[in-house]
Amino acid sequence: MNVSQAVAERHSIRAFLDTPVSREAITELLEKAARAPSGGNVQPWRIFVITAETMPEFQAFLHSSEIKETPAYDIYPPELKAPYRDSRFKVGEDMYGLLNIPREDKAARFAHLARNYTFFDAPVGLFCFVDRQMGPPQWSDLGMFLQTFMLLAQEAGLDTCAQEAWAMRANTVSAFVQADPDLMLFCGLALGYRDPNKPINALVSDREPLETWAKFY
Repeated sequence: MNVSQAVAERHSIRAFLDTPVSREAITELLEKAARAPSGGNVQPWRIFVITAETMPEFQAFLHSSEIKETPAYDIYPPELKAPYRDSRFKVGEDMYGLLNIPREDKAARFAHLARNYTFFDAPVGLFCFVDRQMGPPQWSDLGMFLQTFMLLAQEAGLDTCAQEAWAMRANTVSAFVQADPDLMLFCGLALGYRDPNKPINALVSDREPLETWAKFY
């Protein structure tokens, strides 16, 4: 698989099979992804892996936790404007349309969102942390690391879903993985094999036409 194929075929998978992913495969992906660009070679990513063996323990801890949560950052700007707001709204409606969940069925929509916290049943979950002293340039490094990881996973026949929703459970996750207090959770990432029989995995988000976001001079 070449890079163009990996980019075209990668999209967020929200229903996984329980097919195991070996530790060797995860290790290889992480080591390769560490070649992602990093300003000043700071390499700010700190990764914690929840394997299939530790997933039940993690889920039990997550659901029994009474730790007070204080998200470290806003996932979206409080006043998200058009056209960004419109794109976010549309992909949400497209997703719930595939799931046959109408807008008025709030309980079903929240139930689906809660599946973020089971990694959509993926056998492996990753958490990407960053030192709290880091700024926007290093956060962009995290994005490049994660994109590199996801494309390498695609090449290896694996699927992924990057999950900023985990920022809402940052304190509990930090407690479970015993992260240093100086580290802040940026996001989670589900890793495994897609379930080909689940309609939600047919969702491919739209992209705006080139002329709306690029200019040639």
